[in-house]
Amino acid sequence: MKTSGNTILMTGGGSGIGEALAHRFHDRGDTVIIAGRRREALEKAAEGRERIHVVTLDVEDAAAVDAFARQIVADFPTLNVLFNNAGIMKFEDLTGHRDLADAEATLTTNILGPIRLTNALIDHLIQQPDAAIVNVTSGLAFVPLVAAPTYSATKAAIHSYTVSLRTQLEGKVEVIELAPPGVRTDLTPGQAHRPGYVPLQDFADAVAAQFAQTPTPSEILVDEVRPFRMAEREGKFDETLKTLTKRAAEQRAAGDRIQSGN
Repeated sequence: MKTSGNTILMTGGGSGIGEALAHRFHDRGDTVIIAGRRREALEKAAEGRERIHVVTLDVEDAAAVDAFARQIVADFPTLNVLFNNAGIMKFEDLTGHRDLADAEATLTTNILGPIRLTNALIDHLIQQPDAAIVNVTSGLAFVPLVAAPTYSATKAAIHSYTVSLRTQLEGKVEVIELAPPGVRTDLTPGQAHRPGYVPLQDFADAVAAQFAQTPTPSEILVDEVRPFRMAEREGKFDETLKTLTKRAAEQRAAGDRIQSGN
């Protein structure tokens, strides 16, 4: 991936990781199109940045994704990087019968969303010089957070899909996986204040430094996520799962206390 001068489409660009990285790419000289459902949030993220453009997109609507892709290519013919970042995360109790609306929405947004948008843009990207697709997964793709089972499963699925995509597009489009650790964002209630999670700006700085490398690593991994990525390879999966489950429950409880002021 070029270290400057790209035209990047960033889904989920109105907040959190998407917004922070859009700013980093803009600062280094890229043009960034940030996409999401909430126009107000997108416009706030783009404020004062002339090379950040705002478009609305609902990745749950398959027909809308195809129409969106056609319009984006028409408006930004130099588009050469797709950044599949949009995602949702819900905590779920699997111990009894439940409403599956959250699980189904998570599957649609986190799996079908990137697959649909990649499919809609692939013919264009293959024709562009220095084209790249970046899929955002998670450390939970490698060691699941049992309190968020569907989210963890979707990230494991996109990790696997990314490996296949990279192999099929070799020599045509660069395919990169970004796997964040727990980052202080609003992905889940209280997460922005959760102890033990990586501050958003620190994470964005570390990621930007890796994207500045030549060649770009095929996997972007900050230090905090490496134990998850290497757990199974190093024979530490069971130990890491147990530690993560206990620590995550403690961190959520601590974050809830901080947020409530107790």
